Amino acid sequence: MDLETVSPEDFGASLRGVGLNLLVRDVPAQVDFLCDVFGMTAHRANADFAILRYGAQIVQIHADGTYHSHPLLGLLPETPPRGAGVEIRLFDTDPDAAATRATARGAVVLQAPTDKPHGLRETCILCDNGYAWVASLPKSDTPKGA
Repeated sequence: MDLETVSPEDFGASLRGVGLNLLVRDVPAQVDFLCDVFGMTAHRANADFAILRYGAQIVQIHADGTYHSHPLLGLLPETPPRGAGVEIRLFDTDPDAAATRATARGAVVLQAPTDKPHGLRETCILCDNGYAWVASLPKSDTPKGA
């Protein structure tokens, strides 16, 4: 499927499994963050909406205003952090490289890259919308020198 040209109806009908759709104040800024720090690929990105790919997974980003008649909009906090309590795990991202890129752009690295007892090396990075993005790799896959 060509994510640049697929109709909304065909795109929606193609979605399966668990989906991730985030409401944000600034779609282009969120897209830039996700592409830069985690290597996602953006499609159809504009001020209201974007489709992102992370490996074979699809992430959708919507601006608050696109939910004008959705009951969820009224539950969003007026002031950040809106994503408190949400942890989004990206299991195929080098945590050391992600933390370096996040730091370079001034993002909050909530937890520096750390080897965890559950077999992963991971870092936790907050985006401007308050969502916690956890980049991780199995410790055995972590690049040497990390």
